[in-house]
Amino acid sequence: MGRTYIVEETVGQYISSINLQGKPFVSGLLIGQCSSQKDYVILATRTPPKEEQNENLKHPKAKLDTLDEEWATEHASQVSRMLPGGLVVLGIFIITALEAADDFQNALRRLIFSVEKSINRKRLWTVTEEEISERVILHICSSTKKLSCRTYDVHDPKSSARPAEWKYQNRVSTSWLSLECTVHINIHIPLSATSVSYTLEKNTKSGLTRWAKQIENGVYLINGQVKGEDCDLLEGQKKSRGNTQATAHSFDVQVLTQLPLNSDHRSTATVQICSGSVNLWGDVKCRAYIHSNRPKVKDAVQAVKRDILNTVADRCEILFEDLILNEIPEKKNYELPQRVFVPLPGSAIMLCDYKFGDESAEEIRDHFSEMLDHEIQIEDLEISEEINTACVTSSVKSEVAPTNTGGEQPEPPSKTTVGLKIKQNIGAIAALTVAVLAAGISFHYFSD
Repeated sequence: MGRTYIVEETVGQYISSINLQGKPFVSGLLIGQCSSQKDYVILATRTPPKEEQNENLKHPKAKLDTLDEEWATEHASQVSRMLPGGLVVLGIFIITALEAADDFQNALRRLIFSVEKSINRKRLWTVTEEEISERVILHICSSTKKLSCRTYDVHDPKSSARPAEWKYQNRVSTSWLSLECTVHINIHIPLSATSVSYTLEKNTKSGLTRWAKQIENGVYLINGQVKGEDCDLLEGQKKSRGNTQATAHSFDVQVLTQLPLNSDHRSTATVQICSGSVNLWGDVKCRAYIHSNRPKVKDAVQAVKRDILNTVADRCEILFEDLILNEIPEKKNYELPQRVFVPLPGSAIMLCDYKFGDESAEEIRDHFSEMLDHEIQIEDLEISEEINTACVTSSVKSEVAPTNTGGEQPEPPSKTTVGLKIKQNIGAIAALTVAVLAAGISFHYFSD
């Protein structure tokens, strides 16, 4: 027998409630967490159909080969942004009116590989050798109620299906552990004048990749202590007595990043001709979750690291998408989206989404409903950074950018902020600007 999946009972109830309504199939995503011994599935969400696809699937001659791989993959990419650290898309489920033929099984195999590739393509981190690389496909036949659970190793293109065990259990994630931290970032990304073919998005991602190494190599204090990687995260924690409902533990995490240079490395100066630069600075709120079944410190730290990297990269990506889709004209100040959290009913976990300042709470609620197929209450929305007031002041100085960390740093924002600003200055990097945005994230563009 292959891997075992411990599944929240509400996931089974959700899947059972899906009505095909004359369609040949309905597909969706399975969300949860991997561990060395077993995987946990805590949420399922159907893929919303395209309007034209919705009409085509009602046609009596519609077949299973109408599965839209591109649409399902895009849904997985959108949902992956809404997952805090520790949660991943574990696989897909599909409900059919008939037994799936071999050609359809091949289509599902292609889809599971495509989903994994799409999600990881934009990430700043790399998968480690120790990580679980199996992803699951759950197939349910609505007429026979037969359930088939198979896994594929998505890191092996030649991987064949392996049977897996699917077990329902009540209250799977009610006692999961949460880890929270606030990370201050100050990232300077030069835009090379010799790489004019690179888009701003590509240049930004390249700069973030260098910063990501500092996050990966940082020191992580859990409740003010450094713990060994292989230690039990709950070591020294008091167990609750006389309470059948487990109490969720919350840990405060602090991140200490190392200086780029130390005494063991020689310092060299590099002259680079730049057409501008991107500065990303401020504070980001991060959350991660991990199962309570003898969790290891290294797994908790990894979940926090990836949430830090994901939330910064996702916010930049969402902004670039917004600029393109809405054809926003060039201006000095671009606001990056804020992170919004919402509790998962019957669980200790909070999912997240991102909103711009002009988006209403109703729009965020509707987006949650569309992407996750679950109703939420507006009063449950928790905005991690406020944007009640904004004050932007700027002054441009022409000076050579320092090549080491010994020089004076730009004056930090006076309030809890995250700001992203772009400076255009042909031939050299000009140091710039103090930008204050009391609430979240801003994107500042200064052109010649």
